[in-house]
Amino acid sequence: MKKAAIMLPANQRHHPESDAQQQAIIALLERFAPDEGYNLTTLSDVRFLRSNRPLASTPVLYDPGIVIVCQGQKRGFFGGQVYRYDARHYLAVSVPVPFTMETDASEREPLLAIYMHLDFELAAEVMLQIDTFGDVPTTTPRGMISTPMEAHLQTSVWRFLDAMSRPLDAAILGPALVREIYFHVLTGAQGPSMRAALAMQGQFGKVARALRCIHAAYQEDLDVGQLAQRAGMSIATFHTHFKAVTGTSPMQYLKSTRLHQARLLMVRNGMTAAAASARVGYESPSQFSREFKRLFGRTPVAEVRRMKAGFAIPPAQAAATFVSSH
Repeated sequence: MKKAAIMLPANQRHHPESDAQQQAIIALLERFAPDEGYNLTTLSDVRFLRSNRPLASTPVLYDPGIVIVCQGQKRGFFGGQVYRYDARHYLAVSVPVPFTMETDASEREPLLAIYMHLDFELAAEVMLQIDTFGDVPTTTPRGMISTPMEAHLQTSVWRFLDAMSRPLDAAILGPALVREIYFHVLTGAQGPSMRAALAMQGQFGKVARALRCIHAAYQEDLDVGQLAQRAGMSIATFHTHFKAVTGTSPMQYLKSTRLHQARLLMVRNGMTAAAASARVGYESPSQFSREFKRLFGRTPVAEVRRMKAGFAIPPAQAAATFVSSH
């Protein structure tokens, strides 16, 4: 079976070593991700993903992280834009954002990807080292960015996967190679925006504080006034900047977060819809069912049946990002 190779920028496509390197990346990921869904690694923040089937438009909520697709394609629809992440583009998410996603994959050519949950401490450490050299470009921070894969980042990905194939190398070199990938992301095309987001600069940083509050206490009775106060803004200003970062209003974001978390509880923990709705902060099961169907297009029972029949269920460690695994 012939594998799809990465399409590099035009000025790099004549290098045969790039194609060979990409074939090696795909071969390694096929070994590391034999099962659909998340395949855990010896590094707690790194997982290898596999999907053997396409996925139609589905609401998802991504945790902050880096997604490097090496075969197949994903498309995210957010804020009126389309974000491609495939063998030519990687995705970086600096704050949790709800959006709609599609996946291209098949049994013959499965989607193979690397997911790195964002280690804020590591990212901050690398950023500080970069800043010591000065003259760092600035830009408006964005919650989600998709940009072309640079040749040096592809090389680092290959070296990382090669090291992960040997237990001793994985234990000793793996963390250093993750750091190398962070360096290339933070100094590449996505660097200025992602670094600004991670530094919590300006209005973006204030919204990010409110987002952390939502994800820590989504089951509580939060309102816009509380969130605006946490962000240090007036309600009107907070609403405007919150929508610019997340593509939705604060209350819609809170509702989406609760519904995604409820879906996780039903799929992974076997909770009933009534129990899950109460756990995430709904007082009315009927209201929960109506809003769940509005978001996912199915009743809670039908959606759980679809998820269990169609996708591998990740272990507990991966639960926070289950909705992004396909």
